[in-house]
Amino acid sequence: MKICFIQTGGTIDKDYPRTSKGWAFEFGEPATLRLLDRLKPGFDFEVLTAFQKDSLEITEADRWVLVQLINGRLENEIIVTHGTDTMDMTAAFLRKHCRHKTIVLTGAMRPERFSNSDAPLNLGMAIATVQLGAPGVYVCLHGQINHFG
Repeated sequence: MKICFIQTGGTIDKDYPRTSKGWAFEFGEPATLRLLDRLKPGFDFEVLTAFQKDSLEITEADRWVLVQLINGRLENEIIVTHGTDTMDMTAAFLRKHCRHKTIVLTGAMRPERFSNSDAPLNLGMAIATVQLGAPGVYVCLHGQINHFG
């Protein structure tokens, strides 16, 4: 099994500003890479970036980019890291436009870079769900798995 991880942005991927006098977090490399490096998983994977946005800024055009990326993959197991504010909207959109794949959306309330982040738990749950779940769209957050169909 090979799992495809797709970064879209959101708090999970936010990093401290690198610019001088930076006031807001910036997006950097996918947090998934750091988490998988610590995990040393027993499965093959690839990490891609669709876009890097706060989920409140994701448009329908962005969601179509995500759909095309997912539907163009050979893998049937897809994990999307996403901001929590509009994760349910993206899950509903993917349910309509992606078939025959197991897609799990996850994210974090605190950046993965923070020591008290929920990112490791949420990503771990997503990995388990994508391997055990039937084809469909799921959201994994806060110790819960929600099936969108």
